[in-house]
Amino acid sequence: MNELRVGILGYGVVGRGVVRLLLEHGGLLADRGGLPLRLVRIATRTPGRDRGIPLGDVALTDDLTQVTQGEDIDVVVEVMGGIEPARTSILHALQRGKHVVTANKALIAEHGSELFAQSSEQGRELLFEAAVAGAVPVIKAVRESLASNRLDRVYGILNGTCNYILTEMRERGLPFDAVLAEAQAKGYAEADPTLDVEGIDAAHKLAILAAIAFGAPLSFSKITIEGIRNIAEVDIAWATEMGYRIKLLCIAKRSDGKLDLRVQPTMVPVRSMIAGVEGVFNAVFVHGDYSGPGMFYGRGAGEGPTASAVVADLLDLARAAKAGCAAGRVPPLGTALDRLESLPIRGLDELRGEYYIRLAVLDRPGVLADITHILKRHEISIDAIHQKGRSPSEAVPLVLLTHETSEQRVQAAVRDIAELKTVHSRPQVIRIENIPS
Repeated sequence: MNELRVGILGYGVVGRGVVRLLLEHGGLLADRGGLPLRLVRIATRTPGRDRGIPLGDVALTDDLTQVTQGEDIDVVVEVMGGIEPARTSILHALQRGKHVVTANKALIAEHGSELFAQSSEQGRELLFEAAVAGAVPVIKAVRESLASNRLDRVYGILNGTCNYILTEMRERGLPFDAVLAEAQAKGYAEADPTLDVEGIDAAHKLAILAAIAFGAPLSFSKITIEGIRNIAEVDIAWATEMGYRIKLLCIAKRSDGKLDLRVQPTMVPVRSMIAGVEGVFNAVFVHGDYSGPGMFYGRGAGEGPTASAVVADLLDLARAAKAGCAAGRVPPLGTALDRLESLPIRGLDELRGEYYIRLAVLDRPGVLADITHILKRHEISIDAIHQKGRSPSEAVPLVLLTHETSEQRVQAAVRDIAELKTVHSRPQVIRIENIPS
């Protein structure tokens, strides 16, 4: 083989970035990969649309099979996104003996087991560094550089849209809806932001990272997911005053033979490194038994960062082809598929930790006594109580911080507190994670 012939599925933001990178850095990539990466064909729904990129002899088509089944293509790059037709196209490409590189976190998280089995059967690679944290090389680092460690914790800020929204809410004191509208106007959020703000996008990435970190099967459907829609500017202001930042945190822990997998708005100490990750940036914190703590930081999405990760996978394929290496040298999840260990997922009711509880209460005698009585009944110890302002006619915020307790007790107590006639609106509960500095 004297070159690696590339076909691309999708010519949107990421596809455009991959094309630019391949064309602009062709000589550099050939030097580093040992083989030229020649772009042969791009499949797109709008082949007649001008993207402003001179393609030379690169063909455009609206027929996906001209890429997935073309005899003149060695590797298929899938950057369409979504589940279908991406899933079927990747399966067809693997069945035709082609390697595949994808940036599709939803597809890997939800159908990765099927796709990995097919790639193994066909003796072809399925690479997906770009599926988690864009240009931040966290998959390769966890799967290969930290492979000698037993990892017990992985924390991550894996959605730049949510991190941008929470940062702007804190810095400017604006409500969620106003910042979301700005994020959409700037292109940081989609017209339909559901996958981002409801935590689903982050959960897809967490499922992939956790499987690699713990040598376990993909478990997206078992992740506890909570988004940021209900975070109010008052919560962010209280968190700041008390020495915390609110982040949409991806949490994966292994302890006592179980996995804890969650995506939730979380208060983290302002002194912690992860609290300083602002705006559209991503970060992943890992802890290994021999490596100790480590953190990976950078831009997690967008045309350039995602294209960088996609082409890095192409370079890996070029180097392997040049060296005559067989596929499957590194298993897709770091552990051989038949050696993955299915561990039980800890239910939310089993969670223990400290909690922030915000109530809107009428400022009347006996209200606090009623609330603390309920907490006592549920065996919840209070670390601190905060209240500002007084109003005999309107509800005022009352903030409670608990000592370590169980999620089950907190939720039961909050349900009882919500029944009090002096408590207005749904209580707000946010978990506190005392992540090391």
